[in-house]
Amino acid sequence: MSIMETFSQKAKQNPKTILFPEGNNPTILMAVKKLSDESLAKPVLLGNPEEVIEEAAALGFDLTDIPIVHPDTSPHIEHYVTLYCREKDMPPGAGLRIMMQPLCFAAMMVKAGEADCMVAGINHPTEEVILASELIIGLCPGISVVSSFFIMDIPNFTGGENGLLIFADPAVNPDPNAEQLADIALATAQSAKETLGWEPRVAMLSFSTKGSASHPLVDKVIEATELAHQKAPSLLIEGEMQADAAIVEAVAHKKMKSESKVAGKANVLIFPDLNAANIACKLVQRLAKANSYGPFLQGFNLPVSDLSRGATVDDIIGASIILSARA
Repeated sequence: MSIMETFSQKAKQNPKTILFPEGNNPTILMAVKKLSDESLAKPVLLGNPEEVIEEAAALGFDLTDIPIVHPDTSPHIEHYVTLYCREKDMPPGAGLRIMMQPLCFAAMMVKAGEADCMVAGINHPTEEVILASELIIGLCPGISVVSSFFIMDIPNFTGGENGLLIFADPAVNPDPNAEQLADIALATAQSAKETLGWEPRVAMLSFSTKGSASHPLVDKVIEATELAHQKAPSLLIEGEMQADAAIVEAVAHKKMKSESKVAGKANVLIFPDLNAANIACKLVQRLAKANSYGPFLQGFNLPVSDLSRGATVDDIIGASIILSARA
């Protein structure tokens, strides 16, 4: 059974309420229709009902069983404004202007428990999705930065977790400092638990393994590993190490200076910067013919998924059912 088949089965057993704030986008509508018809989720659309229904009709289907929420007419808008203004110490007029923005309204619906999670980004850049989610939903306690991860399903690879690896952070932070890198590691470990049910074994990657090279870039990874240990003493996390030492046990035995529960057996790889993580994702995808799922945002108090603006129907469905597992 493929990873997506596994996620689909889980989604059908316990369909989550997923909010789509870009409700009049035709690709979103086609994905939402399939999610609903196949009982993979309980989708909720945000937008002007007349416009959304008209767009769906043009695509050849109706939305009879799918709720459509319009901020202009929502009976909850006053409550949402009150919640926001009380938390931010802001006057009602300013709070209303913020709540009328689709991404902010959607994030507040998730925060208020009207939906389990939010999928957005096909009409909005990533930074807008992050800004609205951070502003309304907020970050997890102890996490200082939003980050992202990919799930990599690698054919003929027997390491990691039955051929699966998580890569972070391939999409958000260009050059994290040591504190941010530590928080990216902690958030990714939590994502591995919540999304896939793994016991995370986290490798902090570098071009050095346990002092084989000396450089400020290596020092950053060493410091990040120490900070992560301090925040989560029970987490299996080790660094600095090279990628081959992280995923190949024979190499780990040669390069590591002591026995390790992570080296050679890592299932979560934390790259030192965006360049390394993004390049690695693309190379593994193209050269190893890996199926890559993501990027998924992490670090928020509640689950949020960011879509590429070129996302397909299948991309949206995949993001939705994987996000459901985290919810």
